[in-house]
Amino acid sequence: MTDTLLVEPSRKSPVQRAVSTLFTSRESAIALVLVIVVGLATLKTHSFLFSDNSWRDLLLAPSILLLLATGQAVVIITRNVDLSVGSTLAIVAYLTGRLFVDNPGIPIVVVFVIGMVVGAGLGVINGVLVGYGRVPALVITLGTLYIYRGVVLSWAGSNRINASDMPDGFLSLGTKTVLSIPVLTVIALVVLVLVGYYLHTARGGRELYAIGSDPGAAELYGLKVRRRVIGAFVLCGALAGLAGVVYAARYGTISSGAGQDIELQAVGAAVIGGVAIFGGSGSVWGAAIGAWLLITINRALPILGVQDFWQQAVVGSLIIGAIVLDRALAARRTRKLIRARDSS
Repeated sequence: MTDTLLVEPSRKSPVQRAVSTLFTSRESAIALVLVIVVGLATLKTHSFLFSDNSWRDLLLAPSILLLLATGQAVVIITRNVDLSVGSTLAIVAYLTGRLFVDNPGIPIVVVFVIGMVVGAGLGVINGVLVGYGRVPALVITLGTLYIYRGVVLSWAGSNRINASDMPDGFLSLGTKTVLSIPVLTVIALVVLVLVGYYLHTARGGRELYAIGSDPGAAELYGLKVRRRVIGAFVLCGALAGLAGVVYAARYGTISSGAGQDIELQAVGAAVIGGVAIFGGSGSVWGAAIGAWLLITINRALPILGVQDFWQQAVVGSLIIGAIVLDRALAARRTRKLIRARDSS
């Protein structure tokens, strides 16, 4: 008998398993959509991808949302959500400007560290209220969204920080490149790799998935659920703080309206990228691709002649479709488990 072309899953080589994963994962599907969007926009307007600044902008524009989506993905994996990241970004962005105004000559690295520490502190507040208060994260972070935004509104008022108030060395981070890749994008990618590596290799990262899959079972198993959830919010806040510093370097002008509504984009990017809104599954890689897709769609759809209303409708449809797909896949897995149990 001739050898069959079909290979049993258990006998697949590592290369075959990698190829199979590549063509069946949610991340690959979203990446394909991203490539199609870029291709259609480039066919319509050649300069979308091949002008002097288009390539740099294509990489630079998603850097802030990528940082927020990475932190948001970690929180959502634990079956929570953080709606306060946009307000945290605003506080840290304005703080960044004030640090340069009030402390001339302050090292740029110190500003980055202070921004992340402040963001982490705001994340601690969210985490403690969720972990110890036993109140849904949606409610807690909706409240802190308004509280944090109120703080920056009271602090900044109608004032704003201008580019002239900050050192050229800091502002140049928004335009510098390394091997044709913007520095701010490099920062976002380094963070993405570190967080992704932690989630998939460290015990603490794997425990976050277990908590999101079934918090009650995780607690009975002896996992430190409360501590892990607080840690997820701290990480999310720290990355929102980093995004605030990056925002200041990227735009140069900072007002109390910085980061308005970007928290919804962060949640949308994570969900579109395959992070299950009900927790327990997904990856920061998918969230990053989702962030790139959202930003690229906003740039590409006007070029393709799509009106503003339909631009928003497309993004909303992607989010709804991602949630429906997650539920359908979860139901399918449940039916398979039931059939396997009944047949055994």
